Amino acid sequence: MARYIGYKKPKNTKKTLLRLLSYMGRHKISLVIVGILVVIGSLANIMGTYLLKPVINNYILPGDLEGLAGMVAAMGVMYGLGATATLGYNRLMVKTSQKIIREIRKDLFNHTQSLPLSYFDSHTHGDLMSHFTNDVDTIQEALNNSFTLLIQSFITTVGTMVMIVVLSFRLSLIVLVSMGFMFLFIRFNGKRSRKYFVEQQKNLGELNGFIEEMVAGQKVEKVFNHEEKDFEEFCRKNEKLRQASTNALAYSGLMVPVVVSISYLNYAVSACIGGLFALAGLMDIGSLSSYLVYVRQSAMPINQCTQQVNFLLAALSGAERIFEMMDEKPEVDEGKVTLCRVKEEADGSLVPCRERSGHWAWMDQGRLIPLKGDVRFHHVVFGYNEKKRVLNDISLFAKPGQKIAFVGSTGAGKTTIINLINRFYEIQGGSITYDGIDITRIRKADLRRSLGLVLQDTHLFTGTIRDNIRYGNLEASEEEIVNAAKIANAHSFIRRLPNGYDTMLTSDGANLSQGQRQLLAIARAAVASPPVLVLDEATSSIDTRTERLIEKGMDALMENRTVFVIAHRLSTVRNSKAIMVLEQGSIIERGSHEELLEQKGRYYKLYTGQFELE
Repeated sequence: MARYIGYKKPKNTKKTLLRLLSYMGRHKISLVIVGILVVIGSLANIMGTYLLKPVINNYILPGDLEGLAGMVAAMGVMYGLGATATLGYNRLMVKTSQKIIREIRKDLFNHTQSLPLSYFDSHTHGDLMSHFTNDVDTIQEALNNSFTLLIQSFITTVGTMVMIVVLSFRLSLIVLVSMGFMFLFIRFNGKRSRKYFVEQQKNLGELNGFIEEMVAGQKVEKVFNHEEKDFEEFCRKNEKLRQASTNALAYSGLMVPVVVSISYLNYAVSACIGGLFALAGLMDIGSLSSYLVYVRQSAMPINQCTQQVNFLLAALSGAERIFEMMDEKPEVDEGKVTLCRVKEEADGSLVPCRERSGHWAWMDQGRLIPLKGDVRFHHVVFGYNEKKRVLNDISLFAKPGQKIAFVGSTGAGKTTIINLINRFYEIQGGSITYDGIDITRIRKADLRRSLGLVLQDTHLFTGTIRDNIRYGNLEASEEEIVNAAKIANAHSFIRRLPNGYDTMLTSDGANLSQGQRQLLAIARAAVASPPVLVLDEATSSIDTRTERLIEKGMDALMENRTVFVIAHRLSTVRNSKAIMVLEQGSIIERGSHEELLEQKGRYYKLYTGQFELE
């Protein structure tokens, strides 16, 4: 019987269907075989039922037991052929549908990785994940069931109606009338049921989101004694879900008894009138027996078809959302300059090499430019949207080996500068150069490979501690991993763990403290050994004592490297070559720690506590 599910109708059903068919078209041979097997299975069942007529008329009534045995065997072969075909197309369809889903999921993930960071800024993680879970699941369910069942239901319905008309045109009028009532009820009930199922899905999403927030925020809830208030809110949302679910299930629950009742009434009326026709000599017993079996099974394919249409529409709706994400414009990368390993010859010249030499260079139209880490901003203008400008005419330079620090209020543009160096966003004016090359000419993957980044919000992946450190350099040896951990001052706490470097991390490193997670992030950057290092509040979750120990190790890491530091703790930026004080997207002060103190401006007030960062 039909089971209605909540979905929004696709905006462009034809376009979405054609695109989904393009994936199915890659496996057209398998799908054609499936279609043929479905037809064989359906026709075998239809013809098997029709054989009841000659069995009764020609063998049972005359008492021909020998002929009856042969006809029963023939019916067994017929139904056996149908069962074999059904088994065959079910197995083949499952394999084919899983291949199609694998290709859709692969293309979706591959395209997701090519999208610009601005896309993820404007979409929640839940929305993005729903494409890989809910939307893909609806397509999978439709491919596994709907494709074959729609063909089967169509053939069975048409074949059954043809055989009913062939066996008795007069009695078939009764079936047509009852089917008319079925269609009217299914249409009436379906509209109302679908409306409440959509409402149910909406309320279920709100309730689940509320529960997730409350579970994640248990400490805050208990500190502010919000248990009673939150329970009242939960009860309100839960009641809305109950009402919508009750209405949805009440309407959908009517489908089975009403359609079955109409089917039984149809069968009873057909049996009574058919019996009268047989007594009057207008119909033989064999035809009546076959006819009544067809009548009993006539409602089943209609119910299946109704159910699969809903599944198909839900799948098309999910497919449309997936294809809309696939149609999002990928990150633009017109860079031609690449990064390559080089080795230094005896005469001082550089030549490309495959082995790990520890030296890199930019390959620009056949010309090698040594990778040094010279980063310069030239009158850079940037805004995340056209209405609001974040950076105004920013000019700065960082020579190889220099440590440049940014301080300023929240929203002043410190992190934005870091994002522009990585080309996570494109500037609206000015230029940024890296070793004298405009970064728009450098291929983004190569540009980012030359940068080491440690963020305030540390992200660790499921795997061992060793794997997470090696993430910065997949070719790192065990010695390099341990050395990177020592530089970050993470080696001591790692050794104290039960499994050391083989300790498994899950849920973003939930089994470690925030400070330990940040130490691993620093080790990950250290093992990459980049010429340019970016530290965005990298030590914000580390105590002062550990921070001092890290700074000693970081000095070795930062040697001969350009370093950009964003920090609220001004003690961490005192030894910077230059400190930039930002306010509302502009650099209002710049200089060394001592020079800025002498100016007695904003930095002096921050350092002496006369002004606080907000």
